[in-house]
Amino acid sequence: MMQANLFGNPHSESPSSLLSTEVVETARHRMLRFFRADPAHFDLVFVANATAAIKLVGEGLRDHGFWYGYHADAHTSLVGLRELAASSSKCFFSDEEVDDWLARGALFHDEEKSKAYMTTMGLFAYPAQSNMNGRRLPLDWPARLRKSRARAKGNVYTLLDAAAYVGAAQLDLSDHASAPDFTALSFYKIFGFPDVGALIVRKEAGHVLLQRRYFGGGTVDMVINSSGDAWKATKQGAFHEALEDGTPAFHGIAALNCALEVHARLYGSMDNVSRHAGFLAAALYDQMSSLTHTNGRRLCTIYKGKTADYHDRRTQAPTIAFNVRDNQGQWIGKSYFEQLATKNGIQLRTGGVCNPGGIAFYLGMSPEEMRENYAEGFRCGNGIDEMNGKPTGIIRVGFGAMSNSKDVEAFMTFLRTFIDQEKSRSLISKSQDFSEKAVLSEKDPATSMGRSSEKAVSTDDPITTTRKPTLDKIFHTIRRFICR
Repeated sequence: MMQANLFGNPHSESPSSLLSTEVVETARHRMLRFFRADPAHFDLVFVANATAAIKLVGEGLRDHGFWYGYHADAHTSLVGLRELAASSSKCFFSDEEVDDWLARGALFHDEEKSKAYMTTMGLFAYPAQSNMNGRRLPLDWPARLRKSRARAKGNVYTLLDAAAYVGAAQLDLSDHASAPDFTALSFYKIFGFPDVGALIVRKEAGHVLLQRRYFGGGTVDMVINSSGDAWKATKQGAFHEALEDGTPAFHGIAALNCALEVHARLYGSMDNVSRHAGFLAAALYDQMSSLTHTNGRRLCTIYKGKTADYHDRRTQAPTIAFNVRDNQGQWIGKSYFEQLATKNGIQLRTGGVCNPGGIAFYLGMSPEEMRENYAEGFRCGNGIDEMNGKPTGIIRVGFGAMSNSKDVEAFMTFLRTFIDQEKSRSLISKSQDFSEKAVLSEKDPATSMGRSSEKAVSTDDPITTTRKPTLDKIFHTIRRFICR
């Protein structure tokens, strides 16, 4: 495609520009169908990534003077919207707090305080899935909010962060009446490539974003530069025309069309990917849960939501967050663990993983402790793994479409090297340099799936091809589709 065609800025009428427009609009409608979203009720705005999508919503509401409610499991990018909320913000520390709010229609038991919050426009945001430990949150909150007393007292819109969720689950927006008003996501979480994001806008709510003050190239029909008579005319067509600032990433969006074709050909559907990845995660979780030192101490402390079940994909994603203890019960540092994993060809993620609420809750850190840690020198990613007897972060592994049973076996073999080890002893010299390498990381296909050339793990596993393509082969296939 790239070799045979010339693509130009879509904000023009030249042949190359019209070709870019055609490619972009094709991808827009194909991705809406991928998420089962009817174009009659939804629009899709291409942005740089999920964070850009979240920020776009905040910029649209900022001038309305909105109050902001967000769930404690929120990614840092969702938490950041509280700085744009003029009226103030509230963190819901549990699902039960959200349920209570939806039932009573009041944010606080103090009625006067609740009224002060609810007199302006509101935004309630939460993740479909915790990016820390994969716990999945209720997807029916937007529908319940529209019927609740909370909505009756003012215009409250919903923002769903689906970035982590879409990596190994089917986002289903087929019922527009129950769908979130705004849904943020990144496509690399699904396909590995390209690095493009999107904001899916429910058309019934999209008008609130059009009041933002900023405007970029391509979003206006006319602009007058004047000190005393400055004026602009925002595009009045589809929402994406008024919200996609500047030149869209049309080469990346062109690759998105190719990625869709390759993904469908290899895996069939996201439902297949979900069952496959969930099957592997449950197998690993069951085995990790049973690992102990010979003195009976557990090797792994796994941070799982109280309602999450690795055998129920509605409540849990194929993600495991944990830390490791030695045979004396001392924490083995996450950075040290990652160093050993890297030596053995295993890719994973460690640290605070941009989830401050989850880290604080599962590691038992109060706000005062977190401030003290900061004052004593802790910074994100600076290698300090433990303070005052508590870990400062977690270790996270995940599965996706390209993972297989050999990844589970390799990681379990690696974990067993920690059994009966003491924290003070060097594990690097004793770590086994496996010939079978595993890759367990984010749920994006480019880095998390491990080798994919083995036989299917079970007849219960929906991805049952005898030999699944390796990562190199997949990128070769994508490049071939792009370049032809």
